[in-house]
Amino acid sequence: MRDHNWFKLALTFKGSVIPAIYKRVIFCGSFGFFISILDYLGVPVSFTNLDGVVSSIVLGLLLVFRTNTAYERFWEGRKIWGTLVNNIRNLARLIWVAIDEKSLEDRKAKENNMKLLVAFAVATKLHLRSEGVNSELESLMPPARYFKLKTMNNPPLEIAFWIGDYFQSQYQRNCLGLYQLNALNDVLNSMVDMLGSSERILKTPIPLAYSIHLKQLLLIYCLLLPFQFVDSLNWATGAIVALISFTLFGIEEIGEEIENPFGHDPNDLPLDAICATMRRNIEDLITLSPSASSFKDDNQIANIN
Repeated sequence: MRDHNWFKLALTFKGSVIPAIYKRVIFCGSFGFFISILDYLGVPVSFTNLDGVVSSIVLGLLLVFRTNTAYERFWEGRKIWGTLVNNIRNLARLIWVAIDEKSLEDRKAKENNMKLLVAFAVATKLHLRSEGVNSELESLMPPARYFKLKTMNNPPLEIAFWIGDYFQSQYQRNCLGLYQLNALNDVLNSMVDMLGSSERILKTPIPLAYSIHLKQLLLIYCLLLPFQFVDSLNWATGAIVALISFTLFGIEEIGEEIENPFGHDPNDLPLDAICATMRRNIEDLITLSPSASSFKDDNQIANIN
């Protein structure tokens, strides 16, 4: 079964970098085949001493650095969203059990603000993808707030303001203690920090000069390969050059895909699934009966946190 899954994964086309690099691979392979034709016709195209023009070691180090840098950005993005998920779950739990309910409207207000926590995650996802406020958010807030959110430059920050304003109003109504207010605001501040960290990854791409230089070296290296191999490989030159270029271009393309982990590519973070999971978690929590009495005392809250 493991071998079957291994071969199935190895032969998978969707989610691989093949669609992005096949044109480059075909070009390099065709160029290698063209050099084979010239060699067959007696044109002196064999230069075995070209292997030092672009050192394979230097190129390999550049590719490794490029891929490692991109993966660090990908993994940092995943840790940021993991922290965001935990913060939203903790904040939802504290809202549900720590804020007193003096009327039926208080219960409804708590539910609405817990949905705003999900809205914060969804708005952050859309913001990082440079997408406008859409129907995903419409069911998570009143119509007036939804239409106001459409006019904001940074929707998740506006949602965080609404949540913080709710905490302050509950404190003024004596439904929330001072320590509880500070604890809730600390978690909310951490959520805003995660937004800022995500924006930092998004707005700090790999330097353009580095990307251009790496692409130039890759192209030079792959175009020089046929001249090195044609004397010994003859008609197999094109196939071998295509195979080597497939490996090198594939590694470079993987780095390109994962350096911005917030998009829609198959190799990006599954932000849609993460947001859907948070929504289910909040909906499940709302079905429970809060026991606010156990959170009345500030000292008890301190012990819990």
